This record gives sequence, structure tokens and C-alpha cells, in this order.
Amino acid sequence: CIDVSNSMLASSTDNPKGISRMQRTKLLMDRVIDKLRDDKVGLIVFAGNAYTQMPITTDGVSAKMFLNEINTNMVPSQGTAIGAAIKMAMNSFTDNEKTQKAIIIITDGENHEDDAVAMAKAAKEKGIYVNVVGVGTVKGSQIPMENGQLMKDDNGNVVTTRLNEQMAQNIAVAGGGVYVSGNAN
Repeated sequence: CIDVSNSMLASSTDNPKGISRMQRTKLLMDRVIDKLRDDKVGLIVFAGNAYTQMPITTDGVSAKMFLNEINTNMVPSQGTAIGAAIKMAMNSFTDNEKTQKAIIIITDGENHEDDAVAMAKAAKEKGIYVNVVGVGTVKGSQIPMENGQLMKDDNGNVVTTRLNEQMAQNIAVAGGGVYVSGNAN
């Protein structure tokens, strides 16, 4: 599940000129897909709601093609609904109890829309592990827009977005998974 909210345009490092959280996410997912052997992968994107980008498949080449197309403009509403992404991912799996199931959420952890922790707990109760990869910095960075300006709030103040590691960790714990920082090379 890939966060495509506008905050993912911000730098993934303390250097404002560093690669964006979205670019970091794509690099991380590319590595994950390369390591798949007999596993399946699907892609869900989320911001204000969640959408299936690619159904679960064994086709890693197609997964990479779909991954390359992911951007923050592909969803109609902004926000961050991690719980909706978890729910959609849960519904994507087969009912086969012998199949191991895991969700990987790549996000900056700024959840504004729903109760992601409760949804992660529901996934765990169904035998689905929820893992979270955090991208961004706790220090925070501004969000560059296509017009070259920085994103501003309704009061005209420049928005600073921060990695919410505590939220990301809480989701992983509730989902019986692990939290890892996606900021290291």
C-alpha cells in the first residue's frame, strides 16, 4: 500500500534537495519486487481513499510497470486514509488460511482520515501481518508543488510535513508486523 498524498512530494531526507518520499518509495518497492520468488504482489495507492493500482499477481515485470506510473495526481481526493488501504488490502487476499499474508504500507505516517490502528488490529485477527515502512524525517520538510511554489495552508503559511514514526509504529504493532525506516540506502 503506497501513500500518494501530497506530503509524499516532500524530501525523504533532511536535505530539502534530496529525493522525494515518493521517489524513495518507488526505489524501496522496486527492491521488494526484485526479491519476490514464488510470492505474489499487488499494489494499492491511497490518499483520501484507497484504490487498487494492480491486483495481486506473480508478474513482477507488470508490477514494476504499474509502480513506475504511481504519482500523487492519480487520486481524486487528498488526505491520508491508511485504514482504508489496509481494508482494501485485506479484501484482496484469498480466503485460503494456509497462505501467508502480509501487507506492507509505505507512508510518512500522517494519517488524517480514519483509525488505521484499529484496521491493522482487524487484519492481524484475520492472520494478515501489517508492516510499515516510514519515509520522511521527523524534522520535517516542505512540500514542493508543480508550479515551483511550496504548498501553503488555508492561512497562507508554508506547510511542513513530518514523518509520524509513532503512528507508523503503532500501526505495525497492532498489525503484528514490524516498523522499519525506509530512509537508509
